[in-house]
Amino acid sequence: MFTAVRTRCVTGELGLWCWASMCCKTLSTTASQNTQAVAKSHFYNEEQQKLQNALQKLIDTEINPYVDEWEAAGRWPAHRILKLLGQGGLLGITKPVEYGGLGLDYKYQAASSEALGGIRAPGVAMGIGAHTDIATPALARFGSDYVKREFLAPSISGDVVACLGVSEPGAGSDVASVQTTARRQGDDLIINGQKLWITNAWEADWMCLLVNTSTGPPHLNKSLVCVPMKTPGIHLTKLIDKLGMRSSDTGEIFFEEVRVPAKNIVGEEGKGFTYQMIQFQQERMALSLGALKPLEMCIQETIDYTRERKAFGQPLLNNQYLHFRLAELETEVECLRSLIYRAVEQYVSGEDVTMLASMCKLKAGRLAREVTDSCLQMWGGMGYTNEVLVSRLYRDLRLFSIGGGADEVMLSIICKLMGMLPHPSKSSKE
Repeated sequence: MFTAVRTRCVTGELGLWCWASMCCKTLSTTASQNTQAVAKSHFYNEEQQKLQNALQKLIDTEINPYVDEWEAAGRWPAHRILKLLGQGGLLGITKPVEYGGLGLDYKYQAASSEALGGIRAPGVAMGIGAHTDIATPALARFGSDYVKREFLAPSISGDVVACLGVSEPGAGSDVASVQTTARRQGDDLIINGQKLWITNAWEADWMCLLVNTSTGPPHLNKSLVCVPMKTPGIHLTKLIDKLGMRSSDTGEIFFEEVRVPAKNIVGEEGKGFTYQMIQFQQERMALSLGALKPLEMCIQETIDYTRERKAFGQPLLNNQYLHFRLAELETEVECLRSLIYRAVEQYVSGEDVTMLASMCKLKAGRLAREVTDSCLQMWGGMGYTNEVLVSRLYRDLRLFSIGGGADEVMLSIICKLMGMLPHPSKSSKE
């Protein structure tokens, strides 16, 4: 099972996880309460817990001390952080060994996605997740040897930053309505169009781009294409000023007669919509897994604050409404965790998890709003400042009900799979 890991160690590339695997007994025993709670769940085996602990160590030393600076700047140093993760083998956990990955099952990636939630700026975790779980899964699964060596391998090593280009001004949740085109010209594709809400846009070296490569039916005319971001004709026109996820560089991009080799198409031409729908399932599980730790942190920091904060001669936490409400929220988070873990297990077993992944994404988004709003209220005036984590989580986690498929899209998918989604009525011909 761990051939890839052992190979890295033997060849002298002592990545972060290898170090953790050999020296796990020397890891600090001062891990956060949230990490301990995950370990006690027995969902992850010993090696997966080592991976989480090693990743948490990197987060504590190389990321969390600097997130306030990155939030203020509106950018995170993607190249530096991804290189650190790449050196530790953490960018290709499930990716093919022949391209630098570890070739492990998705449960190891789930352990990583959950641990990334420990970053105290969810925008950074989102940027990392965009690289590992949004831009590259289809490439790893369906790409040719050429595109894997050209784009996947350097993404796994952390030498380049990846982004996904799907959303457009008129096509967010409605992926079939994408208007960006790529026409054939000899052995090349000529791309024209616009993409919006692109995570990692300003840091990315290449994009996995969804475009129309023919004029056929909308579900059969699209392809995923690997596009180097320095290609002439690509214009990054706007660093979007967002409510939350401030450290994530989100961009608007125009493509004007952008020429790339047709061999950059991922898999079969015309299968891009299908590949993207498959890729969405991993993205939605990653988003759901990434919600667990922030929600736990929000609850725990609220407990700590209300225990210390005095009002009317006693700690706020002594108020029955407050400690009952926090107990309710913790129960909801544990229910979400169980649903997500069930989806991960079924995904690892090769089952179709479209419904469960949609339910996870829906519940994570709804609970993100409920937990952060309730906790912020308990902080009173302090919760309305930028000085505390709960206010950042209140802004950042609001995206979970929008990005990666809005709540309403998740509900439509669930209704369809339950067999109760109404069929559009055919307009009568006059």
